[in-house]
Amino acid sequence: MIVAAWITFCACRSLARVLLFLSSSNSLPPFWETLASVVTGTGTMGNSCVCREDSDLEDHHHGSLRATRGQARRVDHSTGIGVDAGEARSSRPRDPVRPPRRGRGPHEPRRKKQNVDGLVLDTLAVIRTLVDNDQEPPYSMITLHEMAETDDGWLEVVQSLIRVIPLDDPLGPAVITLLLDECPLPTKDALQKLSDMLSLSSAVARQDALNPAKHRNTTAVLGCLAEKLAGPASIGLLSPGTLEYLLESLSSEAHPTVMLFALIALEKFSQTSENKLTVSESCISKRLAVLESWAEQPDYLKRQVGFCSQWSLDNLFLKDGRQFTYEKVNLANINAMLNSNDVSEYLKISPSGLEARCDASSFESVRCTFCVDSGVWYYEVTVITSGVMQIGWATKDSKFLNHEGYGIGDDEYSCAYDGCRQLIWYNARSKPHSHPCWKEGDAIGFLLDLSKKQMIFYLNGHQLPPEKQVFSSATSGFFAAASFMSYQQCEFNFGAKPFRHPPPVKFSTFNDFASLMPSEKIILPRHRRLALLKQVSIRDNCCTLCCDVMADTELRPCGHGYVCI
Repeated sequence: MIVAAWITFCACRSLARVLLFLSSSNSLPPFWETLASVVTGTGTMGNSCVCREDSDLEDHHHGSLRATRGQARRVDHSTGIGVDAGEARSSRPRDPVRPPRRGRGPHEPRRKKQNVDGLVLDTLAVIRTLVDNDQEPPYSMITLHEMAETDDGWLEVVQSLIRVIPLDDPLGPAVITLLLDECPLPTKDALQKLSDMLSLSSAVARQDALNPAKHRNTTAVLGCLAEKLAGPASIGLLSPGTLEYLLESLSSEAHPTVMLFALIALEKFSQTSENKLTVSESCISKRLAVLESWAEQPDYLKRQVGFCSQWSLDNLFLKDGRQFTYEKVNLANINAMLNSNDVSEYLKISPSGLEARCDASSFESVRCTFCVDSGVWYYEVTVITSGVMQIGWATKDSKFLNHEGYGIGDDEYSCAYDGCRQLIWYNARSKPHSHPCWKEGDAIGFLLDLSKKQMIFYLNGHQLPPEKQVFSSATSGFFAAASFMSYQQCEFNFGAKPFRHPPPVKFSTFNDFASLMPSEKIILPRHRRLALLKQVSIRDNCCTLCCDVMADTELRPCGHGYVCI
């Protein structure tokens, strides 16, 4: 019996090997090919697992998935045609700023509800590596999104964000915004539970002042929720206790970063008209009138508080008897500035036209007022926040798609320097550079040599090798330009004052060759700009598309029935 069993086993094994060899050589009829699959276990029946390429999780630690995806191939069994897996995935639109959520891969185990604090810190650690447009989000972020699909999970994530995001990480507030913006909208019950858990008041604000990280994170979370919610939900979240907490966070005893994010939260709550009235009645303008003097502070953190205070007084919380900043700023020697008519919708520009800040969850961009077609040009930027910004050169053809996350360096008509992630951006592709991460107060130089068709980037006078790839698509019509992620700010110098690190070549400055009419230098507060727009009358016979010239074409229905070809 034993001998017979052994002979049967050997015969079956030999048969399996022969069938496997013949199957691989594509010489079997369908029946035998199916039999080979069953015997050898290579078919798709039963509980077999169809695996894709190597795990994305490991690739994220190396910062790029493109090489792995380029090597992966799949076969369409219905046609027999090999299709590149990377190309198949890239046909789906992706958001370059916010990576999309994805489901669990077929080879991945079901994700466990692991330690939420660890997942938040893992996301913060890996967020700098999310640089490719087709890159999938890290495992930690996917897991947090899945957890937040229930009320209890969402509350766990929010509490963890408040608890563990460190104060000194420049990307901390941006990660809070990124995670909350991608999570599902909280239900009314979840918001009520969060309010009960936090139990905010002025006394709690004074207590939280002893823990600036928790204090800052709480105000940042409130600001994110205020931006994400609207109407009754936002009104309900701004309870008397929450308002007391935010106002107390503006006191001189609070840490400057707490003051900054408390003010930003109040701004975002005021996007709802009823909340704006409530905040305005709290005499917030008196507090901001004191803080706006910080706008010229050498301390870059206090400078941000001063900038936001001044912007709020000009645009939101108006104070009786206070002169608008644009009415008193001296622009006599300013001939080039950021263009307030060529900017995405949520970017804040200072009345001087030389400083910009983004506090929205989108990727905001701006160009300057002066365009160059020939010669050698240089400008400088002072870094006020050390997070994600893409600053460089762009033409008029460059696209500003703030909600899709496309900015400077994300098309073929622009090139940008990113000192946070240490990258050069062109055509939505990045490559690393050798400069260290930028920090507050650093001077970034931008040299454009149109005769040699090259761009050179400097960090505190130290240059990188020239960049030339953009000149394959554009050779003239360049503007200084920049894009900002959440809570980022910088100041531009187009030559109105001495450069800190001028390059060792002969160059021209925008300010020496540009010119602006006095009316073109005025950057109006938003409510005044809207008031002027309402006064604009449109002629009855003007073009309904551009509203500038008289209409000369009339479009009428074709009058055809069914499908018109």
